[in-house]
Amino acid sequence: MSHLQYFAYEGFGQRVKRDTHYSQAVRIGDKIECSGQGGWDPTTEAIPPDVAAQTDQAFANVERALRDAGGTGWAQVYKVRAYCVPLDAEVSEALVRSLRKYCPGHEPLLTGVGVAGLAFGMRVEVEVEAHLG
Repeated sequence: MSHLQYFAYEGFGQRVKRDTHYSQAVRIGDKIECSGQGGWDPTTEAIPPDVAAQTDQAFANVERALRDAGGTGWAQVYKVRAYCVPLDAEVSEALVRSLRKYCPGHEPLLTGVGVAGLAFGMRVEVEVEAHLG
């Protein structure tokens, strides 16, 4: 698997790589895929109770993971998967607001999935795929 390059950003990313054996992003040629990014502060690991704040931080963490893997950020994202507890109007509004903020020049594909629960009591987790071309 030498063609796969794995990445884990400083703070939370490095800790979970060490403790739970997974990475925050993988680069496969001209493509980057990110693990689900939640609303954790990358240094303190605190998760705000407010879903809008969690969504903002999750999108910032995606940006961090993409850049750590050699990307430029959200401008290269073409596919977004959001896992939400629950998938309601409040979460949907937060997702749309963040998409507009982080993707002002394009409209990536979006799949929103309502789930029964997420790790650490989170309400939102965001995965992305990005193309470096």
